[in-house]
Amino acid sequence: MTVIIPSHLWEYIIATTLIILVPGPSVLFTIARAIAWGRLIAVATVVGNGLGVYLISIAVALGLGPLLQHSSFAYHAVQWFGGCYLAYLGYQAIRQSTAHAEDMRTVSEAKPSIPQTIKQGFIVGVLNPKTVVFFAAILPQFTDREKGHITAQLILLGTIFAVIAFISDSGWGLLAGTFREWLAHDVKRLIRLRVTGGFIMIGLGVFTILNSFR
Repeated sequence: MTVIIPSHLWEYIIATTLIILVPGPSVLFTIARAIAWGRLIAVATVVGNGLGVYLISIAVALGLGPLLQHSSFAYHAVQWFGGCYLAYLGYQAIRQSTAHAEDMRTVSEAKPSIPQTIKQGFIVGVLNPKTVVFFAAILPQFTDREKGHITAQLILLGTIFAVIAFISDSGWGLLAGTFREWLAHDVKRLIRLRVTGGFIMIGLGVFTILNSFR
């Protein structure tokens, strides 16, 4: 595939960095996972989320973005599924934590595996309709039609977005995970942290669903 560098690439990088630095749903989700399970799970969540977001950028580049942007039903359906899945993950974190509150070894074993975490992060990332709208509305503005290969330019811009988002979200996750490590010195405190992370995920899921009705 031909690599075409858009003329406004640096403007795009600056704008994207500023947008990503503002904590959004993916950042809150990562922080919630970091509080619940620690830094490794947070980074794995970011990897999965980044893959999901990157898949969306590819879909937009191939022409699916405008379909979702202009279809109210498709947009809201993705938003509802994403919100319900976030709430489900929060419920799972709370249920697993409270079920094993008396056993440190069992609590540790309740921790999701890395592949499972990446899968969950991927689902959350790919079910974020605002990302679809962002890519469909913003990315084309930074392409150069005169240079041709618009699809290749969109893929390049989507790749840059995914890389910047991974660095930023990982930083948030590592910071929250480090804060968790300072506090989690006993089972009861660890349980409270995981329950807090679970409630954050549930709240984020409910907010996502309610926001779809606005």
